[in-house]
Amino acid sequence: MGVGGWGSGPLMTLGCLSAILGLLSTLQPVELSPHPPPPPIRTPAAAQGRALWALLLATLGTTASQPLGGDSVCTARPLAKYSITFTGKWSQTAFPKQYPLFRPPAQWSSLLGAAHSSDYSMWRENQYASNGLRDFAERGEAWALMKEIEAAGEKLQSVHEVFSAPAVPSGMGHTSSEFEVHARHSLVSFVVRIVPSPDWFVGIDSLDLCDGNRWREQVTVDLFPHDAGTDSGFTFSSPNFATIPQDTVTEITSSSPSHPANSFYYPRLKALPPIARVTLVRLRQSPRAFVPPAIDLGGRGNEIGDSLSVPETPLDCVRELGAKTRTRYVRVQPANQGAPCPELAEEAECVPDNCV
Repeated sequence: MGVGGWGSGPLMTLGCLSAILGLLSTLQPVELSPHPPPPPIRTPAAAQGRALWALLLATLGTTASQPLGGDSVCTARPLAKYSITFTGKWSQTAFPKQYPLFRPPAQWSSLLGAAHSSDYSMWRENQYASNGLRDFAERGEAWALMKEIEAAGEKLQSVHEVFSAPAVPSGMGHTSSEFEVHARHSLVSFVVRIVPSPDWFVGIDSLDLCDGNRWREQVTVDLFPHDAGTDSGFTFSSPNFATIPQDTVTEITSSSPSHPANSFYYPRLKALPPIARVTLVRLRQSPRAFVPPAIDLGGRGNEIGDSLSVPETPLDCVRELGAKTRTRYVRVQPANQGAPCPELAEEAECVPDNCV
């Protein structure tokens, strides 16, 4: 049976089983005797019984090999590489209520994701968040969540790769990364924390990048805020207020939680606009071409001329210099002829250590 037939396979199998069991029930039982049995008599009825038993066993074996829960089987090429681009759409225009402007301003945490099989779940709506997801959603700490992902990969062989992307320092912005999926690990999940927030995040849960015998070329998903169910704060800047007992992961909507103080409470809207978007694009893997080193045909063999420049510093100190920046925010605007604040952003070159 081809991949396209999985959807009706279980129903057809149950029908075959009923027919086979019905035929088997019409066979007469054999009376056992204490004496050694005579040589078997190959009658048409006996041959029919053996054929039906063989068909029953084969049907049961086929049923056991089918995926459970309606999961499809991926038969695409073993490996595929994807780019993932997270786009924040959290603007003051789209979400004016209590929009965070400072301490800290609206921003996104780093992205943490995994390519995995159906045996693993990073998070799921209407289920309880793990300790790792709680730490990530409340404080942006990824260590425990990464340990959970690694443990699932080692114990169940259910995680193929873990990937991450840098944080976005404002509500509107982009961040991206790359990852690899396998035919047996064709699902992708990730989370990004909403900063600031009590325990709110966005992400996708077990998105299948395989479509039967081929990989999807591009997938775009609009993202909406979710509550991890571990903190009962209503606003972006709410103090820590643990939810006891812990609640399940739920989507935050324009009317839920139904409380006027909630930062996403817009009762006149039927639905919230997307607060973020993610785009996954399959990357074409082309063989790397060998580039031979450039040869100076005008040189003089292995001779070294005196005109070659000598580095002024040791070779271990020849490096590209980076830049360091720091930013401040205005807490109180100047008034009554007060002096304006100095420059809010500063930038300077990094000075390498241990260089002569």
